[in-house]
Amino acid sequence: MRSWISVRLPLLPLEAIRPRWSDPGKYVIVDREYVIAMSPQAAQDGVRIGMRRAGAQAMCPDASLHERDFMREQDALNSVALALLRYTPEVACAHQDSLLLDVTASLRAFGGRLSLCRLVRESVRVLGFTLQVGMAPTAQGAWLLSCSEGMRAPRRRVVRMESMRRLIDALPCTLLPEARPYLDWLEGIGCISFADMRKLPRAGLQRRCDKHMLDALDRTYGEAPELFDWVQAPKSFSAKLELPDRIEHAEAALFAARRLLLQLTGWLVAQQLAVARFVLLLEHERGRTAIPPTPIDITLAEPAWHEEHLTRLLKERLGRIELIAPVIAARLEAAHVSAMRPPTGSLFPDPGGMPMDFHRLLELLTARLGEQNVLVPAPRADHRPEICNGWAPTSTSNPGDLPLDRLAERPFWLLLQPVELILRDNRPFYGSPLRLIKGPERIECGWWDGGLIMRDYFIAQGETAVLYWIYRERHGEEICWYLQGLFA
Repeated sequence: MRSWISVRLPLLPLEAIRPRWSDPGKYVIVDREYVIAMSPQAAQDGVRIGMRRAGAQAMCPDASLHERDFMREQDALNSVALALLRYTPEVACAHQDSLLLDVTASLRAFGGRLSLCRLVRESVRVLGFTLQVGMAPTAQGAWLLSCSEGMRAPRRRVVRMESMRRLIDALPCTLLPEARPYLDWLEGIGCISFADMRKLPRAGLQRRCDKHMLDALDRTYGEAPELFDWVQAPKSFSAKLELPDRIEHAEAALFAARRLLLQLTGWLVAQQLAVARFVLLLEHERGRTAIPPTPIDITLAEPAWHEEHLTRLLKERLGRIELIAPVIAARLEAAHVSAMRPPTGSLFPDPGGMPMDFHRLLELLTARLGEQNVLVPAPRADHRPEICNGWAPTSTSNPGDLPLDRLAERPFWLLLQPVELILRDNRPFYGSPLRLIKGPERIECGWWDGGLIMRDYFIAQGETAVLYWIYRERHGEEICWYLQGLFA
């Protein structure tokens, strides 16, 4: 048995113009001179759906009237659909600003139907939209249950076909879009609910009504197949969001950036990709006083696709940015993506011991301290330690590719200048007599560039068990010892 979730956005015409997270005000949306949506503040002053423009202005003179913008509504619906792709790849658009999600294969992955519904609600609310949710074994049934919010319906989330049929039988047949042209006739014969409609003879109902109404009725009760055109994620990701007000501080742009990150993570999951680098562009004034956008470039040590992790990195970077001008819009672009890596093959991975945990720590430190303050080893192709030892930012080097078995022979901490050691009883001395425990490693190179060295390196241990990296060098007949590095 399948499971469907219906997400209905009843205030989409209003919230596509004025997002819900903006300052409250009196807003009215009109289409062909008739009111189709209004804010709660305008409704308190008496504005109602279906009222003419002049009547709305008379009831609420200080309301801001906007013409319906179908393009912005479609963009808003597409952004919600893109964000919900993280829960299932099967998302379809339905009538009356609704989305249908086939979550049959997603229930166990997200903790069951109640947990999944909560996640869907939270994602849509973060995007700034009001929603009504219904869940049922059929897509049409889930949509009808989402429309029943506010009708004192006992439940709007069911998983059994028998329970869904009992709930839908009690709903008014006016909710079915295909039945609305025949409502006067249906009310005239006393047909009020879906149960009353199903009791009518099918042959007579088909003669007096459109065949599409019977098909919709059969799809609702699972007696006919349902076909959909699934939402297809674009090949590349670039999303823009116009802000309702100017933003003076970079940290305040996080609420808008999170909306874009939700769309990004939905796109990544749908494409089975992980982002290695993304750019947030904070746009400023346009026109004659135009200012170039402020770019915030985030490079990850390891590709990721989790919204919580990406939001945390962006929050750290926004806390260190000083805006040169107020922000009026934000654009998010996925600059570099790669295929998702399969999960670890270990049956019992050690907590904190997975490479992903180490990479996330590097990314967080880089976002907090700056790219040039978090370095990883970047050895150069030279045997001389002072030349071979190099460091690079995490964005330009992959710490997972380092030959750790080779680096373990040498310390990470090399002194800027070797320290000459004294000899006591023919043994090198540094705070205490040093005992040679490994070596020698002979290095003779550099004759081609005038930097010839002839050294024998040893790993030595002091009385406090500290390990040192020392070498001996011959100066004529005299042998000198030097300290060049310390092991952790």
